[in-house]
Parts: sequence; structure tokens; C-alpha cells
Amino acid sequence: MDTDEFWRLIDTARARTTNEVPFDEALVDVLTRCPKEEILAFEARFDTLHDALYRWDVWAAAYLIGGGCSDDSFMDFRAGLIAQGRTWYERACASPDVLADHPEVVAVAAEDSDEALFHEEVNYAADDAYEQLTGDPDAFDKAYDDYLVAHPEAGGSNTGTPAGEDFDFDDDAEMHHRLPRLSALFLGHLEKSA
Repeated sequence: MDTDEFWRLIDTARARTTNEVPFDEALVDVLTRCPKEEILAFEARFDTLHDALYRWDVWAAAYLIGGGCSDDSFMDFRAGLIAQGRTWYERACASPDVLADHPEVVAVAAEDSDEALFHEEVNYAADDAYEQLTGDPDAFDKAYDDYLVAHPEAGGSNTGTPAGEDFDFDDDAEMHHRLPRLSALFLGHLEKSA
């Protein structure tokens, strides 16, 4: 599955999202209309895009937006960025500080909540769709492993360590330096020492 097709499926699910039907459910519904092989290809592209966000600067953005961010929460944040669609994904990939413009992030900063952009269930949409098609809750993992063996170029390349330079997310001055706009939203303006 090429990148354009992947984002077309994401956009279709976004268009079907309502207050009653969250994005992850809409995405599962969209994927169940695809052949099983296409669901596996979707998951491979998802993993690649998800892994591309496995960077210290993106994690720092998630840390600010979420008021902290564990390993698991960072997975959910990256899935949430993918759920925002191609434009927001690419903007955040280029510069995570641009998320200071995202309406959900602005709302969270104003309300002191941690709900923006963390969407755990999106991580499992392909698995859920595959289960709906096969009726077998265990079929996806084996089928996906077989798919990756047959398509070694597909799927993510997560090495276990985030890309980029590690830095202290609890150092307000460092966060202001690296993510000035998000830091201004969530940490306030840094007092300059005389």
C-alpha cells in the first residue's frame, strides 16, 4: 500500500467520525471493507509512519501536551497524530512545535486536560478489522508476521531507541529552547534570569 492510499483510508475514516462514532471505530469499519491483504498492508504502512515519529522531540511534545508521557502513552500519541490526517502528521514530523496550533492542543492547554491527540485504540484498528473479517481473535498476528516475511520492505524499523538527541523533559529551559511555542502554552513564559 502506498502512502497516498493509506492517507485516503485515514481521510475516509475521519469523514465518518462523529460524536457517536469515534475515529478508531470509523477506521475499523473502513478497513473491514478492504481485502485482508490490504488490511495487512495498511498495518505495515501504519507501523512505518508510527515509527517515523519515534523521536525525542516528538516525545517531548507529547510530554508537554499530556502533562507527562510514558512509553505506552507515547505509542498512543503517535497513533493520535496519524489519526489527525496527512497534513497534521507531516507538519508534526517536520516540527513537533507546530502542534501549538492544533485546535485540540490549544483547547487542552486552556482547560488543563490531557485528552488531546492520545488515541490508544487507533493502534489496534487493523487487528480489530481483521478479527471482524475472520472471526478469529488470534488470526491477525500470524497473518501480519507472514505478510512481513513475504514483504520485508514493509513495516516499521523501530530500533528501540528514539531518534535524535535525548534531553531532559523536566528541564523547563531546555523545553523552551527546543519547543518554544508548546512550552509557552503548557509551561508559561520562561523568566529570563538577570
